[in-house]
Amino acid sequence: MIEKIRDLIEKPIIDAGYILDDVMYVQENNTNFLRIVIDKNEGLINVNDCVKVNEALDPILDDIDFINESYIVDICSKEKGSE
Repeated sequence: MIEKIRDLIEKPIIDAGYILDDVMYVQENNTNFLRIVIDKNEGLINVNDCVKVNEALDPILDDIDFINESYIVDICSKEKGSE
């Protein structure tokens, strides 16, 4: 499932000027998250970057039907999303 999602979202992220670092589907406190970790070549990722990527991916994620459960999309920077 993650590879299919990654294949669908990587090009729009690149087209928006960002790098797709990781895609994870995790559960935290009974809440499911589709965590999409992004980076960019110059500078740090900020909230506006996350919003821009979210807006680019929203229609794509709405159209796919890989995840049957409810979940929250979490676009975050490599600094927050990596361990």
